Amino acid sequence: MLVADRWKEYSVIDTSGGEKLEDFGGYLLIRPDPQVIWDTERRHRGWKKPNAHYHRSQKGGGSWEFFDLPKQWQIGYELPEEVGKRIVFNLKPFSFKHTGVFPEQAVNWDRCSRLIRQRIASGGEAPKVLNLFAYTGGATLAAAAAGARLTHVDSSKGMVTWARENAAASGLLEAPIRYLVDDCTKFVERELRRGNTYDAVIMDPPSYGRGPKGEIWKIEDDIFEFIKLCAKLLSDRPLFFLVNSYTTGLQAGVLTYMLETAVTSAHGGHTESDEIGLPVREKGLVLPCGAAGFWTA
Repeated sequence: MLVADRWKEYSVIDTSGGEKLEDFGGYLLIRPDPQVIWDTERRHRGWKKPNAHYHRSQKGGGSWEFFDLPKQWQIGYELPEEVGKRIVFNLKPFSFKHTGVFPEQAVNWDRCSRLIRQRIASGGEAPKVLNLFAYTGGATLAAAAAGARLTHVDSSKGMVTWARENAAASGLLEAPIRYLVDDCTKFVERELRRGNTYDAVIMDPPSYGRGPKGEIWKIEDDIFEFIKLCAKLLSDRPLFFLVNSYTTGLQAGVLTYMLETAVTSAHGGHTESDEIGLPVREKGLVLPCGAAGFWTA
């Protein structure tokens, strides 16, 4: 398992009874987590005195209960030493228990930023990176901080605006980042018709979603064809191809099979896939948080 254990401003303190207690820059939040099927003693004081608690509804969804939490605050993440940059996230609680950052993705930010920095240090041009289903821009920030040229695509205008705000907070407002509100599949199809290519592709597709014009995305039905489509965008000198998944059925082995079939067959290289997770401070264990498939040339 790949563990995001380099955070200084975030941690999972404890997990129990379908919930996790997290520290986001000094603010304690309790949020549901379907992986937490165990029920252990809740000794940490934060369980009784959180700053906010997201309660899941039996009818679906849920709602926040606030005690002492600002409407917005920031946390930062230090990228690897060879990159030497700190990226910053503007956090705020919003629907579906989210805060605006997926901390476990730090393992992917580290890998991507290192490869980009190595390519540039070896005398190569700044790589062109395509980030699809890009959310609030964690991978975009990491790649841009390492020196890449970015195209950031998400179907939600609100998420793209949020990503711009994170870039500004990270000192990357002037970085070569193109922000687009678009359906990812339709964008890729247009890029292929235009003859555009990218040195790296990052995608973090949802299990289910809708595009800006009501386009339906269902990961089990669409992901393999989409990976094959995106593989055609890779340049003559590709760097990496990353697929992240939170969907239970898309385990690490499945990601490897798809990348080997769609990418390695055309470009050579090597694929490594694994679970990703976060360390739990009180228990010394690791909380699983999905899987990532990573192809490199």
